[in-house]
Amino acid sequence: MVIVAKMNVLAVGAEDWSDKFAELPIRLISLNNGFQAVRSFKTEQIDSVISHWHLDDMPDGLFLKRLRAIRPQMPTIAVVEPNNPQQEIAARSLGVAAVIPSNCSEDYFREIVSAVLNLVPHSVERLYAVKEC
Repeated sequence: MVIVAKMNVLAVGAEDWSDKFAELPIRLISLNNGFQAVRSFKTEQIDSVISHWHLDDMPDGLFLKRLRAIRPQMPTIAVVEPNNPQQEIAARSLGVAAVIPSNCSEDYFREIVSAVLNLVPHSVERLYAVKEC
């Protein structure tokens, strides 16, 4: 099966989430910190962002706050600590498209990302013709 990428998605602080992004029809750009992510907007065509709320170099949602101020129309998903209502409320107040806990299942993650980004997996399958004798 071949998955056709529909959009470029920047994932920030999600280096250990490769399994969660599997099977999504996206081109994934994965970066570890906010400053790298800010610089990537100059060199990459980015359609959407999925970012942890707290990054080592940009704590307390600073990266998402800057992103939402500069590109408010960009579909953005915030990943927050589980059972941390303060982070969830702060992320939602920015107007992000979705907020998900960092401990969510792979299926739930893919469901939310697919809904926010309006992704319908398209695949190309091999079909074999059968000739009857």
